[in-house]
Amino acid sequence: MQNQRSTSGLLYKNSLACFQAVIKNEGVTGLYRGIGPQLVGVAPEKAIKLTMNDLARHTIQNIAPSKNGELPLWGEIVSGGFAGASQVIFTNPLEIVKIRLQVAGEKTPAMLAAAAAGTTAPKVTAMTVIKELGLKGLYKGASACLSRDVPFSAIYFTAYAHVKTDLFNEKPGQRLALWELLAAGAIAGMPAAFLTTPADVIKTRLQVASRKGEQTYSGILDACRKITREEGPKAFFKGGIARVLRSSPQFGVTLMTYEFLKGIIPGF
Repeated sequence: MQNQRSTSGLLYKNSLACFQAVIKNEGVTGLYRGIGPQLVGVAPEKAIKLTMNDLARHTIQNIAPSKNGELPLWGEIVSGGFAGASQVIFTNPLEIVKIRLQVAGEKTPAMLAAAAAGTTAPKVTAMTVIKELGLKGLYKGASACLSRDVPFSAIYFTAYAHVKTDLFNEKPGQRLALWELLAAGAIAGMPAAFLTTPADVIKTRLQVASRKGEQTYSGILDACRKITREEGPKAFFKGGIARVLRSSPQFGVTLMTYEFLKGIIPGF
């Protein structure tokens, strides 16, 4: 949804239409395109994010201790942003491979016409993408990835901490129930995912392999100008609901599992 350009015709009107079109054109397995890179990278990515957030929170607490023992708001935001920045070394290569695999399965009118004429494009796999891009190419759009991951984590971890204390009344030394941790993580993921959708749209446009006749972008500012001019401000929130539906349960489960492990493993 993020990659479709209004100027070249919309394949999907909304998330449901996209879901139905993928199943119709690619089968159920089409919904899982790009899962390989995700499986490879999700563990180190989340490990880095969670560890760096805790490390930054602990460091700031020692440098600027508060009277009530709680981390100041600016400390929560800085810690989350630091965690988001630290994970990009893993997320960017995985994101660019994942995106190219996902888009490769689309059945655009041009692709259908080519297939009817007996012309087929080479099969796209993770290895073909890696070979084509090389090490340097795998970090294409890294600045856009940073512009998404830093604010996402800053919003997410700050919201998560306050949902636990303000909504579920977590007290020092007290552990919430697993369902409360799951709910807190899921709730915090909603604003983080939706508000960073514009950065994700730009990152997608920079990292995807442009097709013949499609607009290309030289950087973040160039993408902002061209998307605004050609598609309007609403284009920056394409796929926003889908991002919420993905990120909310994902981070709910992640933080629930992390908090659970901290409670049962000594020194975790």
